Amino acid sequence: MTTTPDITLIGGGIIGLLTAREFHHAGANVTLIEKNQIGQESSWAGGGILLPIYPWRQAPAISTLVLQSLKIYPDLMAQLLADTGLDPEWTPCGMLITQNSDAPAAQAWCQAHNITFSTPDAGFFDFLNSRTNQPLWLPDIAQVRNPRLLKALRQDLRNKGITVYEHCELTAIHSHNRHIQTIGTSHGDFAVNQLVITSGAWSGGLYQRLFTPLTATLPDIRPVKGQMLLFDATPDTLPFMVLDGDHYLIPRRDGKILAGSTVEHDDFNKTTTTSAHDHLSQFALNLLPALHHCPLVKHWAGLRPGTAQGIPYIAQHPDIDNLSINAGHFRNGLVMGPASAQLLVDLVLKRTPHVAPEPYQFGRVE
Repeated sequence: MTTTPDITLIGGGIIGLLTAREFHHAGANVTLIEKNQIGQESSWAGGGILLPIYPWRQAPAISTLVLQSLKIYPDLMAQLLADTGLDPEWTPCGMLITQNSDAPAAQAWCQAHNITFSTPDAGFFDFLNSRTNQPLWLPDIAQVRNPRLLKALRQDLRNKGITVYEHCELTAIHSHNRHIQTIGTSHGDFAVNQLVITSGAWSGGLYQRLFTPLTATLPDIRPVKGQMLLFDATPDTLPFMVLDGDHYLIPRRDGKILAGSTVEHDDFNKTTTTSAHDHLSQFALNLLPALHHCPLVKHWAGLRPGTAQGIPYIAQHPDIDNLSINAGHFRNGLVMGPASAQLLVDLVLKRTPHVAPEPYQFGRVE
């Protein structure tokens, strides 16, 4: 006899993996369905900075999830390493922001949220070529090597006995009285109790294609392409992350340096372009001249799940009683992920929410 899972998640990126893990820890029986391979879309393609770009310029609802996630991350990383033997390379290497025209707002944000900051001395810029403007040093900001984090999370789900289907696409919804009874997939039909959409940039399209007959309340989530480069450098080339204008450099533990990223509204097109390659390469080589001696080894693109203000939808559907969503994190899925998973599980299981849920609901005013 086949048991219907308590929770069925559609989408196996960072948000789906963390949400599946959180539900499992709460005692739920969980199945995760992914149309391609686990963690190979936006979650794999991002840089892994555990702070939004200029968070004081973002909506407060983003900071709420970020700050809650930052409380969770150290223990989460330690648990994953201990339980899987796979190191996500959580590294609090710090971030240098070279140009900060709104320095008072930045300092006020840091003070309000207990984020350590200081004015960097001249030594920070010995190997950089940047026109500084009220630079800011954030020594405790961490990064994670997102492909390795995804690999660790995938192994953790396997270790926990969570059922995972890859290359399994959602194709149909079968409902009665606004309650989803079964879903159709490329692997056949599945009975569901609670259905959660965690499909990143594809979430809005899924709602439009499959749920429009049931409700007019749909999330506004659209793909936003980002392209990045990778340089094969040595570990002594760059000791910390650098945010310079709209772009950044991220040094991994093995020395490799990421340069990113673009923000392009190009539907679901993940094709890399010569113009982005040249622009990012010029930025990286100008900012860090040492990269002239380092091969450029990779160029890729990913699709972020964009919303009007970058605020995700984390909510139960108002019209369909067993449907929820956790999607729309734009550039910040990694840094908002743990708190987003926690909030969604709080809502579905009727726990007291760790953060106020109102900013993340369906039908909100953007």
